[in-house]
Amino acid sequence: MSILKIYTDGACSGNQNELNIGGWGAILEFGDNRKELHGGEANTTNNRMELTAVIEAFNALKRDNLKIQVFTDSSYVANCFRERWHVAWEKNGWKNAKKEPVENQDLWQALLSLVNKNQVLFYRVRGHVNIDSPNTNLESHYTKFREMNGPGFTYEDFLYITKMNNRADELANLGIREIRITNNEG
Repeated sequence: MSILKIYTDGACSGNQNELNIGGWGAILEFGDNRKELHGGEANTTNNRMELTAVIEAFNALKRDNLKIQVFTDSSYVANCFRERWHVAWEKNGWKNAKKEPVENQDLWQALLSLVNKNQVLFYRVRGHVNIDSPNTNLESHYTKFREMNGPGFTYEDFLYITKMNNRADELANLGIREIRITNNEG
């Protein structure tokens, strides 16, 4: 069975401010087919955009029961699934370890509904790695990538995944620019 690969990123300009603009980007790859998605919204947060990127990627799927690998630079998203935070949240009535309501519960519930229809693995990627700069220690980044995700990735895999994460970041920033244009902010 072929594996669908999804690369996502979220961004927020003015994060944690009252007036901010967020964007999200996603790339779906299945065999030789690739689809890029992006969007944005005002008055949001970086975490909401990270979640939205993954949700929108899943919403673009035409069927369920797929094997999917999700690559994200969001530890918030990746760790929720890798460490199974959502299991405790659901068991505790959507309260976190501090007995407070889970932030972004609406998006988490939407994402869980989509993830549960497929066989999904989440992988953590370091964001904003300039693979073209001679000053970037790619070997060190590769070692860290393997520490986070296991030894099943070659150096070439790492370079490609990093390139796709950078492209997802570009798409997220495109979403921010489009919202600014829509809001006449230039």
